[in-house]
Amino acid sequence: MALFTMTAGADASGTPKEPTEGPALFAPGFRHGKVAVEGGTLHYVKGGSGPAIVLLHGWPETWLMWRKVMPELARDHTVIAFDLPGLGDSTVPAGGFDKVTIARRIRQAVNQLGFRQVQLMGHDLGTLVAYPYARDFPAEVTRLAVIEAPLSGFGLEDLYRLSWHFRFNSSPAPIPERIMDNEDVSTYLGMIYDSGSYRRDVIDRELYYAAYSDPAKRSAGYGYYRAFAGDAENNKANAAKRLPMPVLAIGGQYSFGGIADSFRNVADDVRSAVAPDSAHFVPEENPTFVSACANLFFGAQNTPPSQPELAGCAR
Repeated sequence: MALFTMTAGADASGTPKEPTEGPALFAPGFRHGKVAVEGGTLHYVKGGSGPAIVLLHGWPETWLMWRKVMPELARDHTVIAFDLPGLGDSTVPAGGFDKVTIARRIRQAVNQLGFRQVQLMGHDLGTLVAYPYARDFPAEVTRLAVIEAPLSGFGLEDLYRLSWHFRFNSSPAPIPERIMDNEDVSTYLGMIYDSGSYRRDVIDRELYYAAYSDPAKRSAGYGYYRAFAGDAENNKANAAKRLPMPVLAIGGQYSFGGIADSFRNVADDVRSAVAPDSAHFVPEENPTFVSACANLFFGAQNTPPSQPELAGCAR
């Protein structure tokens, strides 16, 4: 059942209630679509023209986290924002939440949409999916931008002591499922948004509460966390496959800050930037900064590795 309808209106912040197919409401020139992949169907929103940028969201969010960035990127690129398998309006697969499998499914969708070479930008969980996509299909990814997540096996585990939600979400089924199913979804997720944001007012949490109101979607989210240990082993085992493309690592000023060191374990050309006035939810808290960084990084195909820092992401 669709999470959003074509009914006119908006949430408390004025954000349009998006449909699941047809023209998007948040900006002209974008359309919703669905594509069949291994294990189910992926929902996406696509617009613009030119080289493709694929956007992968984090937890507990959906493709909607990118909507403040997408119009600017679409000036010079085809922009495709997916709902990760099992989340948003993508169907819930029976299994396969390890990031190698998820990356393969995203690649299948990208290929079916007619693209053989892309640039990737991921946030949070999306970062952990974008990495094996770039690692395992290096000829198909020209640039990789990652936001607010060190890699499993190379720093993500250090964050477990900072937020108990890592261990809670990765607990065996049905521990988090039963606890969450007995609570208003806004109680737990609201805590995540409050503790992870510097600008709490810009997180359109009502949209995400709706997106995670289905217990199957919440359980899928936990599946991503339960796969972290296996992801770490896979990442460490394949670290010698150095990423050949430039990597831009963005951290929030009031959250992880610099995350570039994590990616220097697997890549040689890593540039870094710190988003001001932001905590974890950088694309929503400071979309102007993310747009500027993306336009500079994805547009500067000849930027030399000798200039690794994108201080301020000035145009």
